[in-house]
Amino acid sequence: MKNLGEMMKQAQQMQAKMQEMQSRLGDIEVTGQSGAGMVTVTVNGKSEMKKIKLDKGVVDPEDIEVLEDLIVAAFNDAKNKVEQQVAEETSKLMGGLKLPPGIKLPF
Repeated sequence: MKNLGEMMKQAQQMQAKMQEMQSRLGDIEVTGQSGAGMVTVTVNGKSEMKKIKLDKGVVDPEDIEVLEDLIVAAFNDAKNKVEQQVAEETSKLMGGLKLPPGIKLPF
């Protein structure tokens, strides 16, 4: 039973660390770009868009579809980067503990 008690203690510590990390997700900010940097999007660790910056050369009233596509691409780039950073932080927190495929943290 000593092992079970130790496992429960570790689980509680890990839960506390996960809660702390989730509260810090809003502080993480990552920038993605598209169109060779003509569109940049900043996203936080909760995948919320915080800022968008457009180069004047990309704004063409006659071709709005290109601008829309560039915004989507820049957001997806930033979102992928932030997901990777959160996964790295989670991996450090978990101390190398491997989770089954398909399980993502934080929940």
